[in-house]
Amino acid sequence: MPAGCRIRRNFVRPSRELVEAFRGIPVANIDDNMGRIAAVDAGVYPLNPNVSLLGVAFTVNAPAGDNLLFHKALDMAEPGDVIVLANKGSMSRSLCGEIMSSYARSRGLAGIIIDGCVRDSRALARLDFPVYAKGVTPNGPYKNGPGEMNFPVSFAGVVIHPGDIVIGDGDGVIVVPPEIAREIAGRAREYHAGEARQLEGIRSGGGWPRPWVDEKLREVGFEFVD
Repeated sequence: MPAGCRIRRNFVRPSRELVEAFRGIPVANIDDNMGRIAAVDAGVYPLNPNVSLLGVAFTVNAPAGDNLLFHKALDMAEPGDVIVLANKGSMSRSLCGEIMSSYARSRGLAGIIIDGCVRDSRALARLDFPVYAKGVTPNGPYKNGPGEMNFPVSFAGVVIHPGDIVIGDGDGVIVVPPEIAREIAGRAREYHAGEARQLEGIRSGGGWPRPWVDEKLREVGFEFVD
């Protein structure tokens, strides 16, 4: 077997109930409860920011500008999976467009994230299916391999394992390991509810109590000068 040519057929997926625990929670609130270091690089953005992303990572590690293994992933991934295409951050070639994304949608996949480029950007901006990428180029891909499927990948500053929970919205993408997912979902949902109460206080005229600001300034050692 040539080096770097491996396809893992099966991996452990978290329960649907565990994945759905993140439904409706903003990515920012999840990241706030994961040390604020869990999001992928800001260069990976949604082509349609109005479509949210939630599913299970199905990982692909491909050479820069090559989508051969990506095509195989489209046939092997299961409903609810998010194809995570690690492409070394290459901006030279698009890895998918309207046809591949529409096919993924037709198979019930939950989305596609690529640390590289796509094309057909206007169509993807209208498609009711989440696609995230670093950029857009009309240059088409190679189909030569090699590559790996369903092994850990380095993706836009984050290590992603097959079976991780992938969540995305207009702010970006975050990845949660299943072993801590229940705790994180609970904390993030409570945090989100707290922010909703703060917003309601502001909108209703009740204000936004902020004693922590002056407390932090004193702790740091600021002084006020008239």
